[in-house]
Amino acid sequence: MTILASLAKAYERLPDAPPFGYARVEVGFCIVLQSNGNVAFDPVDLRLLSGRKMRGPKLAVPAPLTQRTSGIKPNFLWDKSAYSLGVTSKPSDRTELEHAKFVSYHQQVLEHQSDEGFLALLAFLERWNADDFGSLNWADELVDCNIVFALESEYKRCFLHQRPAAIALWSDLMVMQPALDATCLVLGARGRIADSHPPIKGVDNAQSSGAFIVSFNDDAYQSYGHSSGDNAPVSEAAAFAYTTVLNRFLERDSGHRLQIGDASTVFWADASDMKAAADAEAIFAFCMDSGPQPSSEDIEIEDKVAARSIGDRLERIRQGRPLVEIAPKLASGVRFYVLGLAPNAARLSVRFYYADDFGVLVTNYQRFIADMRIEPPPRDGYPPLWRYLQETAVLGKRENVQPNLAGEWMRSILTGTNYPMTLMSSVLTRIRADGRIDALRAGILKALLIRNFREKAPVGFDPTITNRGYLLGRLFALYEEIQRAALGGKVNATIKDKFYGSASATPRKVFAVLDGGSSKHLAKIRKTSPGWWFRLDEQVRGIMDLMVPSDAPDKDPFPVALSAKEQAWFGLGYHHQRSEFFKKATNSLPEGENE
Repeated sequence: MTILASLAKAYERLPDAPPFGYARVEVGFCIVLQSNGNVAFDPVDLRLLSGRKMRGPKLAVPAPLTQRTSGIKPNFLWDKSAYSLGVTSKPSDRTELEHAKFVSYHQQVLEHQSDEGFLALLAFLERWNADDFGSLNWADELVDCNIVFALESEYKRCFLHQRPAAIALWSDLMVMQPALDATCLVLGARGRIADSHPPIKGVDNAQSSGAFIVSFNDDAYQSYGHSSGDNAPVSEAAAFAYTTVLNRFLERDSGHRLQIGDASTVFWADASDMKAAADAEAIFAFCMDSGPQPSSEDIEIEDKVAARSIGDRLERIRQGRPLVEIAPKLASGVRFYVLGLAPNAARLSVRFYYADDFGVLVTNYQRFIADMRIEPPPRDGYPPLWRYLQETAVLGKRENVQPNLAGEWMRSILTGTNYPMTLMSSVLTRIRADGRIDALRAGILKALLIRNFREKAPVGFDPTITNRGYLLGRLFALYEEIQRAALGGKVNATIKDKFYGSASATPRKVFAVLDGGSSKHLAKIRKTSPGWWFRLDEQVRGIMDLMVPSDAPDKDPFPVALSAKEQAWFGLGYHHQRSEFFKKATNSLPEGENE
């Protein structure tokens, strides 16, 4: 199923979905009118405290018939204060034109209407003057908010645009718009083709007024004599459905959104069982971004129980248990979709799109967890995906993640294919730059070795591995520990800070120097702590014996250069060997050994 078709189908199970021709818009105030057009009392503040800000509720209002960019195009029975009242925080000559257009538009479409609400609005607009705003002492917060209208007798239960006469007239106004009648590529049925699609809002760093997946704004993008939306015929109903769902999913608190690099990612499930679909979406959210914390005090008791249930199932998934055993209803019959959108001028780029059974997705996720598993594990447990990506970015900032890398990596996780090789180069570059090798970076290197190179990389320390990159990484960690032990453990900058980059890339140039310095440090340790000297010297000799075969004792153990794959082994070996030193006390001695 295509992206647009799957989104249009998701509209059917969207709770409180606005009807065709309407859009959910944040509304701040309501102006209450008497039947003669006079203002009944001060505007009603619809906003509520949300966090530290006052936010208005999102109401279903008549959707704009065309995208409002540089042109002046009023909305039907509602609009921001510049249009509806001629008042804005940044007044200009345009403001007066916007209000005049709002007045003339409603005078035109309501000219022959007899509904009480329409007549009250026309009377209000006829006598309203923007200069009246200051004399009425209305709240300054009203400026630049979206405003709706209502009659005094019914403002607590119904706004003007919700009256039956307004609904009927709006339906007629939509039909009056010129449109081609053709077969819709999304729904497969004939209908009125949308000349332009509603804007999509909520994609990070895209235009604030909205951007588009489907648009034709230049002759170069058109063909066969068609113009605008005729080039890709999508019915008005389908365009409304997919953009409505996508805008809802892109909302910050929708429960269907993640941020992966520069890709604003939405996900949804399709199943005959609504609860199964909701459970699949909750598990995926936990998988990708850790999900809500069940212990949070601001979560209701029922939600805490549900969160713990999801958390328990996720833990079993991460342990590799089959989904059919954990959640039989989710193992089959649940279709899952993941869509990553990135900004690209007035359009949106599709970074990745995944559509498959939820059971397949869980299997691929389990494979990813197995690839990334490392000992010792990260301190905070399973990290969210964006935390891994931070390890590839300059200064560890999310905004510095390479745009294409995030999308390619997410696609490989969802589909079970190879990880992008740019992931390896990015991690190796960051390690050489800052010298830090933690569990996250080591896990990434291990995952790349397993999936991309089909290597049997170990989860934890393995002294039997003879890979030269792994052995050199272990040896470098031993040299560093020898330096620390010789200098009393208080070293501001170790050999890692100075030599790691060159040691992992061109070991022959570096290890001879390190070996000489290590010999002097070992001699010092032998005098102060012979037991610890014995253990360190034994480990160094053990690694050297593996690197120099018995049938070629004169062979140089240090290669001229290491490939990217061997550098990944180097980092993994360093991390494993370094971690071994923290398992036991640094000063521990072999049994029966005395200093």
